[in-house]
This record gives sequence, C-alpha cells and structure tokens, in this order.
Amino acid sequence: MAISHQIKYHTGTITGTWGAAQLQGMHTQNPHTRDARPEFWALCIRCCQLAGSVDVAFFFIFLALGSPILAWVNVISVAMYVYAYRAFKQRRNRLAIMLIRTEVLVHACLGTLLVGWESGFHYYLLMFIPALFVSMRARSAWILAACLWAYYVALDVIMWYVEPLQPISTNALLGVHVFNLTVVFLMFSYLALFYVITVTNAHKNLARMATTDSLTGLLNRRHVIALTEKELARQHRRPSNLTLMLMDIDHFKQVNDQHGHDMGDRVLAAVSERLKCTIREQDFIGRWGGEEFLVVMPETDLAQANASAERIRQAIQELVIDSDQLQVRVTLSIGITQYQPEEMLSDAIARADHALYASKSAGRNRVDTTLA
Repeated sequence: MAISHQIKYHTGTITGTWGAAQLQGMHTQNPHTRDARPEFWALCIRCCQLAGSVDVAFFFIFLALGSPILAWVNVISVAMYVYAYRAFKQRRNRLAIMLIRTEVLVHACLGTLLVGWESGFHYYLLMFIPALFVSMRARSAWILAACLWAYYVALDVIMWYVEPLQPISTNALLGVHVFNLTVVFLMFSYLALFYVITVTNAHKNLARMATTDSLTGLLNRRHVIALTEKELARQHRRPSNLTLMLMDIDHFKQVNDQHGHDMGDRVLAAVSERLKCTIREQDFIGRWGGEEFLVVMPETDLAQANASAERIRQAIQELVIDSDQLQVRVTLSIGITQYQPEEMLSDAIARADHALYASKSAGRNRVDTTLA
C-alpha cells in the first residue's frame, strides 16, 4: 500500500477565430478530415454562413444603389460560400479554405476598386490577421502576414491614383462604409466572445484534469493532499476532530488477472461512483493510488467515522458490476485514524495505512481503527 506516486499531466489549449481561410496552415491536422476539436470547425461553418448572409444583403443593397456589377459579384460570392459550406460538411476542408480565401481577397479588391477606398471593403482583409497567428506556425504566419500587408498597401496606393470605376453617391458611400464597419465590428466582437468562452472552457478542463483522476472522476492524490492541508490550516484556527479513512479494494489483482484490465477499470469506476454517492456531503474523497481511496472527514470523531465506514463497506459489498454477461462483486477493507494536533499529515496517513493493513490481515471486508 504505497503512499506516494508521481502524477504528470500533458495539457493543451484550443483557440479559434473567423479566419477559416487560414486553416490550411494547421500543420497538425489532415485538412481532409475534421479537427479533433469540433467547436473550431463549428466556428468555421458559422462564419461561412455569416459571410454568405452579408453578401446576400449586399446584393440587394447594390441593386438599390444602381450598381449591378457589384450586385452580381455578391451573387458569385454567395455561391462560393454555399459551396464552401457544403465542402466543410463533406470534410473537404482544403477546398472550403481555398474558396473562402479567394472570395475575401478578390471581393475586397473588387469592392474597393469599383466603389472606392472609403467604402471600407478593405476592412475584411484585416480579419485574416488573427487567423494567421492562431492557426499556423509562427514562421508561416509572419510570411503570410507580410504578403497580406503588401496586398493591403498595394490596394491603398492604387486607390490614391485611380478613381473608383463605378462610383456611387456620397450618402450611399457613407452607408456602405458604415455597413462594412459594423459587420467587421460585430465579427470581431463575436470572435472575441468565442475566444473568451473557448479559453474559459479550456481553463476549466485543465483545472479538472489537474485535480481529478481521469478514470474514476474522484479527486486525485495531489488535490486531496492540498484540500486536506487547507482543512488542517483551518483546524489550527478552530480546533475540531478530523478523521482519515483509507480504503482498499480486496483481491483487486485477481479481478485483473481473471477478467482483464478492462474489467478492472470498470470495477474502479463503479466503486468510485458508489463511494461518491455514499460519503457525506461535508467529506471529500480521492483516489490515493491503484485501488486505494482516501476519505477526509472534517469535524468527525472516530465513532462517527466508524459508522460511516460500515455504511460504505456494506454499500460496496452489495455492489454488482455487470459486463458481457459477467457479474463481479468486490469488497473493501478500511482503516481509520484521527488526526492528532500538531502532527504531520503523513504521520496520520501512515496510521490509517497501518489500520488498513490490520483490516486485511484480519480477513478483509472489515473496518479497523487505530489511535496511535
């Protein structure tokens, strides 16, 4: 019954942005298959739908303004977004990315050349910038960002010397400018919200991974120790009884040997779920290691702890784990001790471990208590 082991976590974060057009640079994923993070691709599809809706609105806007060329350009754009949407649904991500990238670059250029720089179509090019740096290697992102900067500057310089090819009235131009500015503002706001939600969820997942055991869903050893030390600090300010209960599944090795490790994992998960349902609300439980569990019981004396332990032992004894027409039953051996003022936590756990050993030596499926 070892009392120490090392835990190591490998974690990662997820990010996303409107730049579905830049997903081609994601070097860790096959562009023909969905990313392992479905919310990222869901964002791409939503942005595809949003961009297509904006172009539908532009079709009617430019028809009303008497600019049929721009109106029909938006029809082509809508068709490209529809096709990109279907490509995403069919997991043809590279094709969808190419279509979106082409549409944004060409549409921004045509809108600017036909109506003028003041129309604000060039704002949509800026949406690529965050996409580059969250979806690609830094070197590739900087290269494409430089290309985008050159494209943007060239378009700006051209419009210093070239008059709009299909100018519209000043009021209409102001309306188009405000519309484009509003759309880009809303897109950035939506993406910022998505990013905040994504990061928040990622932090919650990381916190859960750092504090819980992945198999059983119980607190892991490190977090149990941290919570117990906090409880002990409170004990120093306001002394009260604190009892430790160390439990071990009897003959667990035989379960693995006879039925396989998959069944062993099922047993651990089932026992853990029953333990969570059986302990009191004020107690907390963690997987101590292997088939061992530690319950920390604040404001509890030995008599109360013993009654709780008997209830737990009985609940596990009645538990039946079914799998593939196979039924497995297990029992628990339990050792209990009470924390003594000013002692080290490791000393109290060692006493509980000693009581657990006594329980196993006396025949298992029983509760033993020790004071020293």
